[in-house]
Amino acid sequence: MSWQAWATVAVIALAMALFASEKLRIDLVALLVLATLVILGIVTPVEALSGFSNEATVTVAAMFALSLGIERSGALEPLSRWLIRIRRPWLLTLALMLAIAPLGAFVKNIALVATFLPLALRVCQRTHTPPGRVLMPMAYAAQMGGVCTLIGTSSNLLADTLAQKHGMPAFGVFEFTRMGVILAVVGILYLMLVGRWLLPRHIDAEMPEQEDIGKYVTELEVTEQSSLVGGSIADAKLGERYGVYPLELLRGEKRMWSPRSQEIAVGDVLLVRGDWEKIEEFQRRTGLRNAPDRRYAKGDDRSRVMVELMVAPASPMESRRLDETGLNWRYDAVALAIHRRGQLLRDKLSDVSLAVGDVLLVLVDDDALSNLRNDEAFIVLSEREETHRTPRKAFYAAAIMAGVVVASGLHWLPIPIAAICGAIAMAITGCFGRKDVYEGIDWKIIILLGAILPLGIAIERSGLSQELVQMGLGVVGEHGPLAALLMVYLLTALLTELMGHNPSVVLMVGIAVSVAHAMKVDPRPFVVAVAFAAATSFATPVGYPTNTMVYYAGGYRFTDFMKVGIPLIAIFCALSMWLIPQFWPF
Repeated sequence: MSWQAWATVAVIALAMALFASEKLRIDLVALLVLATLVILGIVTPVEALSGFSNEATVTVAAMFALSLGIERSGALEPLSRWLIRIRRPWLLTLALMLAIAPLGAFVKNIALVATFLPLALRVCQRTHTPPGRVLMPMAYAAQMGGVCTLIGTSSNLLADTLAQKHGMPAFGVFEFTRMGVILAVVGILYLMLVGRWLLPRHIDAEMPEQEDIGKYVTELEVTEQSSLVGGSIADAKLGERYGVYPLELLRGEKRMWSPRSQEIAVGDVLLVRGDWEKIEEFQRRTGLRNAPDRRYAKGDDRSRVMVELMVAPASPMESRRLDETGLNWRYDAVALAIHRRGQLLRDKLSDVSLAVGDVLLVLVDDDALSNLRNDEAFIVLSEREETHRTPRKAFYAAAIMAGVVVASGLHWLPIPIAAICGAIAMAITGCFGRKDVYEGIDWKIIILLGAILPLGIAIERSGLSQELVQMGLGVVGEHGPLAALLMVYLLTALLTELMGHNPSVVLMVGIAVSVAHAMKVDPRPFVVAVAFAAATSFATPVGYPTNTMVYYAGGYRFTDFMKVGIPLIAIFCALSMWLIPQFWPF
């Protein structure tokens, strides 16, 4: 191989390692790849910037806006109100999958899961059902729906764009639908008949009882009227009497060396952990007050609501401290407590750097609640009943989305133009605010798409694609195109779990097309295999954003996804090997 090919291999290996480690944001990794390729002279500056004007990048940005309009207008609220009436856990799981899978073909998967996640959690709480029984099938259904149309997921659009660059005709909006629907039906049947027995029944049931000591960590200040003044934490026996467990005793900016034996004084702050109801009862009975509330709140004469917020995947609030999130000045909200799954926090709330999946207990003004719900950085897990939204805007949003699908499906307009026109129409009709669209677009995904696309150019130009094809054909031997198709599908599925669905599509489409040409068959079925393998990532919680969302909210372990997801991937792979040649002959 040439030095350019070896350099491209090194860049790909570095990118895969960084994507898998999650030490750097995905958009930063993509920009690092882009800069390295230009510096090494493997791609020109014009080629390096071509990804940002690519049809797939523009279309994905516009589809973010369309999904935002559907979500903000309340178009999904009638369905939510119907689902919340369901009492049986298995029926809720089935109903959620049947509702989300069709919607996932047209609405952004992350928006769908974020919309239905609080509803599922409320029903689970009411029926005493572990959320782990419901949330994973819901996330999988969103992926199954997304692969049913060309616009359902960004990886489908990306595969179509890259295929056209190799001289192939464009895929139709509904060209994937026949196969996608079959896979979705089989997937739902598997999750209801087999997968439900593989799902965890009791989250963390094997943990020692003394470690499972509550959910939230908060700060309580000792007042002059407190019954704890003059005594010690050991004497108070907080765990035995109140079910609240002390972690630290803070005096000013100092941590006391022996908090359990130190005499408690007025103004001291107790860092405690426990269920919020028990913390509130402990606070009332001992005369304490919530330190964050006293420090930041303006008064108690306003209508205030207690909500649980989860830090969303790819949230800009990741790695920020509480005072850097803007919750106080943007929403006049007070973070009272924090919970981090699998970790016992011992820092002051103001010193905690937030991580994806952290749950904040926040006191927010009634008037600011709707704005907080629309913040893409957080997912509201529980709150009071949602405010009523204008049915007219919901109708406009649904009609505009249908218009985009029809216009692009019947080839009246190219997909990017139809999506842009739809986004403009939603803005004019007030389906979202003037600034909402910029906040609602996940710019990390847009940067990722624009910056990672030139990697495909580097793979082709350096000759690495042909080298990989020859290696692959050496493995397949004389077993024919079906064996080569299986190799492409499995390799794409593996890369997707390691580095995400969009980078794996960029890496594999060129290779898939070259494999097809080497075997003298139509490359179309090979591109379809890449698209389906990349869009159905079930084996890890990091392979797809919706998996990450439910991983934290459902209290899953990494291996839970492997137990349920790997058999599902095997089923989809076997069905794809049968269906792809039927719908797209070699």
